[in-house]
Amino acid sequence: MSITATSTGTKRELIPADTYVARCYSMVHIGTNEEVILGETKRMNKVRLTWELPNEKREFDGVEKPLVISKEYTLSMHEKSNLRKDLENWRGKGFSEDEAKAFDITKLLGVPCMLSVVHAVSKSGDKYNKIGSISKLMKGMECPEQFNQSFEFNYTDNFSDEAVDKFPDFIKDKIKSSDEYRELKAGVTDNEPDESQPDNEPESDDLPF
Repeated sequence: MSITATSTGTKRELIPADTYVARCYSMVHIGTNEEVILGETKRMNKVRLTWELPNEKREFDGVEKPLVISKEYTLSMHEKSNLRKDLENWRGKGFSEDEAKAFDITKLLGVPCMLSVVHAVSKSGDKYNKIGSISKLMKGMECPEQFNQSFEFNYTDNFSDEAVDKFPDFIKDKIKSSDEYRELKAGVTDNEPDESQPDNEPESDDLPF
């Protein structure tokens, strides 16, 4: 499917703050939910991207697997949106407005990059990982072969209740409360998401985007 932008209580290992070779392997269209941003309630259409860090492997259930990290974006290619800024850094050049309007986010699956991983502190005082910045691979640098199978979830050809139930609870809850999920289940949709504004959340020719 082509998606264009018009983004548990289980303890996880804290990835050391550093810059890593990474590869995007998962794209989950969460859907549209209400969010309060700077005191204003908005309907935001979100997508969640996940990268693997192939040079940072740990043993999980007896198998060496790369650590992974995710980031949610508002599905907007507004010139000030986080998604557009990160993509322009990733590709090493800006988008024209026509390119931005037609951009297919699924093209990111399998694409390597450099990720800066930083540590932040939650309101409860717990440290957690977040992506500080994204950039293209430096000239001459290579990314190891992809380990995790590419994964895409959306509300058309990739939708199933079985897929939803496999997500961690915090993602599952967002999906099930989204306009898109409720429209599928009840044939009802609410107001259109606000895609005209940026999301105010706390040169390589071989790239496919």
